[in-house]
Amino acid sequence: MASITVQDLRKEYDAGSIVAVDDLSLEIADEEFVTVVGPSGCGKTTTLRMLAGLERATSGTIHIGDEDVTDVHAKNRDIAMVFQNYALYPHKTVFENMEFGLRMSTDLGPDERRERVRQAAEMMDIEELLADKPDELSGGQKQRVALGRAIVREPEVFLFDEPLSNLDAKLRTTMRTEIQRLQNKLGVTSVYVTHDQEEAMTMGDRIVILNDGKLQQVGRPKEVYENPVNEFVGGFIGSPSMNFIDVEASATDDGVQLSSVDGRFQYHLSSEYVQGLEQDLSGQRFTMGVRPENVYPTRSGSNKSFTATVEVLEPVGSDNYLHLDIADDFIARVDADVEPEDGDSIELTFDENHVHLFSPDTGVDVLSAEATRAAPAASD
Repeated sequence: MASITVQDLRKEYDAGSIVAVDDLSLEIADEEFVTVVGPSGCGKTTTLRMLAGLERATSGTIHIGDEDVTDVHAKNRDIAMVFQNYALYPHKTVFENMEFGLRMSTDLGPDERRERVRQAAEMMDIEELLADKPDELSGGQKQRVALGRAIVREPEVFLFDEPLSNLDAKLRTTMRTEIQRLQNKLGVTSVYVTHDQEEAMTMGDRIVILNDGKLQQVGRPKEVYENPVNEFVGGFIGSPSMNFIDVEASATDDGVQLSSVDGRFQYHLSSEYVQGLEQDLSGQRFTMGVRPENVYPTRSGSNKSFTATVEVLEPVGSDNYLHLDIADDFIARVDADVEPEDGDSIELTFDENHVHLFSPDTGVDVLSAEATRAAPAASD
């Protein structure tokens, strides 16, 4: 197996007028499973194709293990790739599809190739399908064949390009678990590209977030979720999305008051919470962020509570989503037994250690983990 090191990787099109990947640097450890996520056009598939050797980098380097593969042809890189559209030969049987790469790129004999295919088919539970052709298979079976074809190669690196996007929701969940199980068993370094943030969060040891070709944040899913470095990451990761309110900060005797521009929302940050910050927040404007599950009903009447009108109650099984009037798309995710009527006023609060303040100029969270902050839990 092998690590992957990407240094200052850049991909331009049309003589530099389009920058698909913008000076990306990334280190992936041996046997690590990394998911790459971002909106359409963010550069995630282009990055994967450069790792595979299917796209030539404009500049920068790619190392697999100790080998510089930046200019190495795709067929000479010890990688296996699983595609979104399965990429199976329709005129070949499942066995022939799985064996084809071995026959073309190794000097294994027929018996050895047959045994490798048999072992991979057994692992993927498709032994009884080896004589079938792709048009006789379901979407899930085709994906298992595509995975089996990658496994028989015994590569140093697995690359996955949105492999589950053509499957229905239930099958996606099943195959997600299958891929994780296989990666844990085989211990192959894996890079998994997806547009589905739930896949990215649940599958990866670490998650890589791209936007407009630029790296936004890398970290363990929980770390990225709880400590987004900027407004884009905060809004992109999580469902429902993080709530945002434009606020102005003003100094008080015992901390900082955050007030929305229209005056419908106020919240107090204690002096203990903000004393370690490098900058004075007073008089500045920010975009405040707080996740829906961190907003909850209270009867405290404190300077950390606020009153909002329920516009819509959306039941989603174990939880209710309360759509509130204090900002566009502001949602409180509450227990299912909290059931106010549409139009009711409700008092809510959240702990100040769940507050994010994003700079309107840079998008960076000034209350991020990089800042020194002593954050006592708020009490009702």
